[in-house]
Amino acid sequence: MRYRNLGKWGLKVSEIALGSWMTELGDAAKVQTAKETVQLAYENGVNFFDCADAYSGGAAEVFLGNALKEYPRSSLVLSSKVYFPVGKGVNDRGLSRKHIFEQVEKSLKNMQVEYLDLYFCHRYDPTTPLEETLQAMSDLVAQGKILYYGVSEWTPVQITEALGMIKTMGLRPMSVIQPQYNMMDRYIEDEIMDICRANGLGIVPFSPLSQGLLTGKYRKGEPIPEGSRATHQADKQINALLTEENLTKVEKLSKIADRLGISMAVLALAWILRKPVISSVITGASKPAQLESNLAASGYVLPEDVLEEIEEILQYQPFHREIG
Repeated sequence: MRYRNLGKWGLKVSEIALGSWMTELGDAAKVQTAKETVQLAYENGVNFFDCADAYSGGAAEVFLGNALKEYPRSSLVLSSKVYFPVGKGVNDRGLSRKHIFEQVEKSLKNMQVEYLDLYFCHRYDPTTPLEETLQAMSDLVAQGKILYYGVSEWTPVQITEALGMIKTMGLRPMSVIQPQYNMMDRYIEDEIMDICRANGLGIVPFSPLSQGLLTGKYRKGEPIPEGSRATHQADKQINALLTEENLTKVEKLSKIADRLGISMAVLALAWILRKPVISSVITGASKPAQLESNLAASGYVLPEDVLEEIEEILQYQPFHREIG
């Protein structure tokens, strides 16, 4: 496993991280499989484990705390997020000072730790003044309950406004962004990557395999594999991605992976890691075998001619607009 700094900051994170968004905890067998996956990750050098207070109704944090408690706390980089509803009360959601402070305490208890390495604002909260949210995050850093903070799916304007407000108010700095980024969704290349480079923010993207599309398991003209995410995911995000155009691209990308002697997952993850501004890639794995495939991407460098071939397949058109 190789490691990168979190942006310009001193914290070092494994190039491959393990996320808990899709961790299955429905029965004892699934919990055991998930624990074996976490153990395999740690044994192979993964130090960054990502979670959120809303994942599995809080059960994901509890599971991760139990799975990792046997390891030295100093060897772990643990993160969680706040924003989505965790109850029926009017203050059981959002980014108010009240909700942030209550939820960080709950996350610390769930994960059986005294501090979180990273804490994210999961989404932007238009019902709370930005200065209130940023002051709360800065205060948590001052209290030692979190070490670094950042945001997840925020727009370039929202990120830029926050960075300016942090400077004006003299708050503890923002350190990291967790957006979606993969071969099929490259919006952060247009503005957010430049903002992060200029301000020393690390980027730790989620959904690097586009909900499983880039694993190669979904094939044009073939039935959806039994037991795959497309058969049971509640919000059906993956189903919307199974278009003729996307599946055609996957077929072409699969041929490149086969030629290189690597899996589609390694191709997709190594492609993301080609960017120095990327600090770590948050992967999901429901079983150890999936994680093993992902781990091989750390340190794998795609040749320039292969990167050019991939660009030809993806046909991405960045949005540029001249002003004046």
